[in-house]
Amino acid sequence: MENVCPSTTLHTSGELDTLVIPEDPPFSPAEDDVLKSLARKVRDLADRPIEQEKRRLWTRHNDLDPIRPISYCHPENGWNEIITQDQLHCVHPLARAWEMRLRKKIFRGEHLKDDKVIEASFTLNHIATDTGWGLKEERIGGEHGGAYNWKPPLEDYEADFDKLAYPDFIIDWDKTNRLVEYAKGLFDGILDVFLYRDWVYSVGLTVDYINLRGLETLMMDFYDEPEWVHKVMAFLRDGYLRRLQWLEDNNLLCRNSGGAYVGSGGTGWTTGLPAWDTPGTVLLSDRWGFAESQETVGVSPEMFEEFVYPYQVPLLEKFGLNCYGCCEPLDLRWHVVKNFPRLRRASVSAWADVEKMAENLQGDYVFSWKPNPAMLSTPTIDEDRIRAAVRDTLEKTRGCVVEIVMKDNHTLGGDREHAVTWCRIVREEIDRLG
Repeated sequence: MENVCPSTTLHTSGELDTLVIPEDPPFSPAEDDVLKSLARKVRDLADRPIEQEKRRLWTRHNDLDPIRPISYCHPENGWNEIITQDQLHCVHPLARAWEMRLRKKIFRGEHLKDDKVIEASFTLNHIATDTGWGLKEERIGGEHGGAYNWKPPLEDYEADFDKLAYPDFIIDWDKTNRLVEYAKGLFDGILDVFLYRDWVYSVGLTVDYINLRGLETLMMDFYDEPEWVHKVMAFLRDGYLRRLQWLEDNNLLCRNSGGAYVGSGGTGWTTGLPAWDTPGTVLLSDRWGFAESQETVGVSPEMFEEFVYPYQVPLLEKFGLNCYGCCEPLDLRWHVVKNFPRLRRASVSAWADVEKMAENLQGDYVFSWKPNPAMLSTPTIDEDRIRAAVRDTLEKTRGCVVEIVMKDNHTLGGDREHAVTWCRIVREEIDRLG
């Protein structure tokens, strides 16, 4: 089971935000049958002894007592090429979304065969609205997951700063509870249904700032408007602190010390936090926290230390264990990043110096390596190149606590076997180490 949340709490993921919550009965009998049949396959996979072995593997890994390097394929948009729309049998948009989720688990267990644990659970989210920061960017483009630009609303600090507001969540309990009860009835005796939400994925702050101000403008503001940058960063920090405390006070937090995705890769199994199935109120200190600042990749370590680090520290201080970093290379700012409280997992992106990061992390942190996803993006992939990159990294990271996470895939070159091949090569190279 993954991510127990108290039965009185809930969330909206992107999967549900744009879908109409159906009336009773939500789905047709045929759709119910499809979902139940897939759920039984998930249950069969989850009951395999290997899934318990993988739980133990992840737990030792996150406790910095690893057995071997871990592999995890999280192809993101590539899932749309692995499980195509013509493979889905349900008609209702929400039923199709649920079918997609179940088919992902089945494909992972039957074909990817990475170290991600297959769990006999089905998590649901609150139907909720985020009120935002008072000013909202105007997005241009972005249809069908494509690129977009935006018009930032914080055009003039003097004129617009007072228009900012701390964000709140507004939860539609009626719709949420109806959806949960239906799912519990549908999957009764097959999968355990839980309510789970990562209300705050990252407390990095800089993406919020850039949505308000714009990327290029903020880069100039570091030089031209440093006092305003500090003022806005403090406002964002306080908004997140307020939000986190509200979630804790209202018993809306869920444990992520089990199969939950934590940081920018990896899952949360650990003995360093209360177990995922511990009953009772969940505190921030019971959870993994996560921050990054990908948007400031072009900013000097000194500027990162002045304008970003001090505002992220009070937020990460709230959590029991922390992850840091995503696509930004951390090797140039590691001397700052290593000072974050209770840091356990560090992202080593495709643009980081692997050798330098191996020296920095050694066996004291989880070395969360993200290979370049472009290797899987072409119609034909170079298996020798993939193998060489994995072998080189494994050789350079001997003595480190290594996880290899394939993510950020916008495409798999139209061939789902690319992900399967990647998993096979990685496991072969891990086994070669002995």
